[in-house]
Amino acid sequence: MSSVNLKRLAQELNLSISAVSKALRDSHEIAVDTKERVRALARELRYEPNPHASSLRRQKSKTIGVVIPEVANSFFSLVINGIEEVARHNGYHVLIYLTHEDHTREAAIAQYLANGRVDGILMSVASESADFAHLQELKNKNIPIVFFDRVCEEMATVRVTTNDFESGYKATQHLLEAGCRRIAYLLISEHLSIGQKRMQGYQQALEDHAIPFDANLIVSGHQSNEHNRMLIQQLLETQKVDGIFASVERLAISSYEACKALNLSIPGDVKIIGFSNLEIASLLDPPLTAIKQPAYAMGREAACILFTALDKNRALTASQSLVLNSELIERKSTARN
Repeated sequence: MSSVNLKRLAQELNLSISAVSKALRDSHEIAVDTKERVRALARELRYEPNPHASSLRRQKSKTIGVVIPEVANSFFSLVINGIEEVARHNGYHVLIYLTHEDHTREAAIAQYLANGRVDGILMSVASESADFAHLQELKNKNIPIVFFDRVCEEMATVRVTTNDFESGYKATQHLLEAGCRRIAYLLISEHLSIGQKRMQGYQQALEDHAIPFDANLIVSGHQSNEHNRMLIQQLLETQKVDGIFASVERLAISSYEACKALNLSIPGDVKIIGFSNLEIASLLDPPLTAIKQPAYAMGREAACILFTALDKNRALTASQSLVLNSELIERKSTARN
């Protein structure tokens, strides 16, 4: 008689191998009656677990992976600080992987991590990622993933974000109250959830103030700061613009550079507001009005959720997601004339 393994139990019960394995480990994900059926058949067929395989499954790397699009951005630097503090408290190491906003590189990193290099993953997706099939293997191998800031809406897992719609609305409303009527919206990618939600807030604020939406005032940026400056400069040369809402940090800086190149006064000719955690925002000329995200808290909260799941061997669900509030800090770049 051939030895009884998980595959045979799964076939006999018409269940997946993963479900049988979880039932034998008394996982909370499996219904009580299913656990009883699995255990009864295991006893009947005298199933004996492979102790070596079980040992390997229990073994932890004590390492988590953090996948981010860039590290120069002050937002991600602060997030990493929050993550690292929690990881250190839990006795874990942190490995940081940079996608450089590239979908292919993100897919390669996901494939590498799927081989059991880490116990869990904290991730902010690349701007070029329009589909997320490459993350499915991680899910299939039960590697827990927590998304932060830039999230994958298709995966049913935890997302730690900020109130992007409300922040987009608040930033646009601030420019409108400062007297702007032709407000440009700058985003880094049309695929990213943060860009979409902030733009929805922008559009709603315009509608609520009876300002018609003009698609000519929407600029989708690039990874090259020089290219972004040229795009914004072209916008300012061809469209009547009195306000700029930069939905990411780098586009706010490029907006300053474009205005300088065209000898446009900030805030006299163009008022600028952006999302930014830059410490030097107050030192720019003029100081930048910004939506400041709770980056450190976002990293800390995302890590806490992941480590709780790892400690209790529990699956992550979308119901555990958190939305943190951002803060509008008013400075001279949006001052009334």
